[in-house]
Amino acid sequence: MEINILSLFPEMFHGVINQSIIKKAIEKELVEVNVTNFRDFAEGKHQVVDDYPYGGGAGMLLKAQPVFDAVYAVRKNEKKPRIILMDPAGQPFNQKMAEEFSQEEQLIFICGHYEGYDERIREELVTDEVSLGDYILTGGEIGAMAMMDSVIRLLPGALGNKTSAVTDSFSTGLLEHPHYTRPSNFRGLKVPDTLLSGNHGLIEKWRHKESLRRTFLRRPDLLANYSLSKEEEKWLAEIEQEQS
Repeated sequence: MEINILSLFPEMFHGVINQSIIKKAIEKELVEVNVTNFRDFAEGKHQVVDDYPYGGGAGMLLKAQPVFDAVYAVRKNEKKPRIILMDPAGQPFNQKMAEEFSQEEQLIFICGHYEGYDERIREELVTDEVSLGDYILTGGEIGAMAMMDSVIRLLPGALGNKTSAVTDSFSTGLLEHPHYTRPSNFRGLKVPDTLLSGNHGLIEKWRHKESLRRTFLRRPDLLANYSLSKEEEKWLAEIEQEQS
């Protein structure tokens, strides 16, 4: 995969791409990450990238020309890649979107600043308008970092254990079950007996039920779009009774 980030502040990404899982994925040549300052593509002596909006109003807008030319410069081939506009008005980012993006050969993130974008950027360039959440950041860089991390860890070989990403919260439709490690008794706080039993069938059932319990207690909204099996329906009834 190739990831291209268009930003007025490329130095913000230096720490992210040189640490942890992203650094290792780059070293393994699973992904190539390039950060481009689209100011370099601005026309004119002063390389101005923003201007006042027609019709008046507060703030400045990113001009179409530098962004268009930067996108055309980093595109790998004639096939249009996924071009992601970081925008609070976009679709909320989630795990399903990360999984979809991880199947692409190239992703281009456009990180904005100022009041917004010239609308022609949305209309002609962008394939996806994405938001990190219902709040406003100074620019799109932090959101792009989060999304890039979420996508790269899904690439085959990026994580040490290939099942880690598969069992993550949201990947299964449920939140992940609780985890424990040694010692089995820490200051009177004990690991559940089932996890110490060595019975892998019982352990898997315990984990599955606890995932359902955690989702019911913390994110019941996720269950609205989750298709329960007969066994899960039974477990959920037990959990609801226990809570009442």
